[in-house]
Amino acid sequence: MNTITKTILTGLLTAILFSAFIYLEYFELTNRLLNTLFGLSSLALLLYIPKQSILVAGFSIGILWFYWIGYSFEYQGVGYMTPVITLSFGFIYLLFFLPLYFTDKTYIRALLLFGLSFIEPFDWNWLQIELVFVESYIGLFKYQLALVLLALTLPSFIKHKYYKYLPLLLIFTAFDYSNHTKKEAPLKIKLITTDIKQDYKWTIEARAPTIDMILSQIKIAIQEKQELVVFPESVVPLYLEKETQIMDKFLYLSKNISIVVGSLLRENHQNYNVTYLFEDGKYKIAKKLVLVPFGEYIPLPKFAQKIINETFFSGASDFVTATKPTDFIIKGVKFRNAICYEATCAEIYEGDVEFVIATSNNAWFSPSIEPTLQNLLLKYYARKNGVTIYHSANYKGSGIIP
Repeated sequence: MNTITKTILTGLLTAILFSAFIYLEYFELTNRLLNTLFGLSSLALLLYIPKQSILVAGFSIGILWFYWIGYSFEYQGVGYMTPVITLSFGFIYLLFFLPLYFTDKTYIRALLLFGLSFIEPFDWNWLQIELVFVESYIGLFKYQLALVLLALTLPSFIKHKYYKYLPLLLIFTAFDYSNHTKKEAPLKIKLITTDIKQDYKWTIEARAPTIDMILSQIKIAIQEKQELVVFPESVVPLYLEKETQIMDKFLYLSKNISIVVGSLLRENHQNYNVTYLFEDGKYKIAKKLVLVPFGEYIPLPKFAQKIINETFFSGASDFVTATKPTDFIIKGVKFRNAICYEATCAEIYEGDVEFVIATSNNAWFSPSIEPTLQNLLLKYYARKNGVTIYHSANYKGSGIIP
C-alpha cells in the first residue's frame, strides 16, 4: 500500500468512526458500547494520524454529516446547487479541522480540538464534537470531553509503567453516571407527525386538505381526552392571522383542548416563522428566536446578503427573529417554544426551562439522515440541560426526548 492510499484510507477511517453513531442510529442499530469505542477511536485518530490524513478526515466528516443540506435548494428553484453545497460543507469542515494539520504534537492537537468544540462555522452549530458520545457511556459536558482528550493524549508523553492505567481511569471519570429518566409534563399531550412533501406543501392544492387534516386530528385528540395537541412547524401553509375563518375554527376548538400549530406571520412588512398557541378561545404567538443560516438568513456581510438571497433563495431568506425566547403557559405548565433549528441551540435553554415544545419541518431534506442527526442533537441538549422535549415533526423525528 503506497503512502497516498494509506493517507486517504486513514482519513476516511477517522471520518467513518467519527460519524458512525449517526448511521447506527439511522439504521436502528445503536449500541452504547460501540458508540463509546468508535467515539474514543475517532478522537484518538484525530490526535495521532498524519497531517495529510487530517485533511481527508475533515472533508469526509463534512460530507458524512451534512451531505443533505443541499437538498433544500431544489425547492428554491436552484437544484443545480445541491452538489456544490454538499462539496462546500466538505471544504468548510476541512478548514474547521485544519488547525490540527499544523502540528504533530498530540497535546497541542488535543488543546486545538477542545477549542474547536466551541466554534460554530457561519453560526452553524450542528457539529458538536461531544455529540459523538450522545448515545454512549461517556458524558456530554465540556469537562468530560477534556478528560477524554487528556486520557488519549497521556500515552504519547508519559511512559512510566506506574502511570499506564491513568488514561483508563480518566476515561471512567468521564463516564455519564446520571440517570436520564423521562420526566413528563403533567398533561396528556398528543404529538402529531405529518408526511407532507415539500414540493406539495406550499401549493394552493394542498391548503384545503391540510387544514381538513389538522381539524380532523384536533377532533380526534378531543375524543381521546387529550389536553394538548402539537402540530409540526409551518403545518398551516399560510399567513394564519389573515385567515379569519380558520382562526375562528381553531379558537372554537381550543375551548376543549389546547392547540399548538406552526405557521407564518406577516407583521410590519416583515416575515416571521411562528408558533400559535390556541387555548380557551384565545391565542398567543411565539416568534422564532434563532434562524437557520443560509435558510432563513444569510450569515455574511450586508453587501453579500442581498446578492445571495436574490440569486439563490428567490428573496425567501429574509425572516426576522424575536428578541427573546417565548414561554407558553399551557394549563398551568410552562413550556419553552422552539421552532426546528433553534431547538438545537443553547439560547433556547437559557433561564428556567423544564419542558420544551419543539416543532420541525424535515421534509426539506427527505430522504436523508437529517431527522436522525436532529434527534441526536435534541437528546444532547435535553440531557445537558435537564429538560424534556416534546417534538412534533413533518416527515420524521416526532417523539418525547428526555
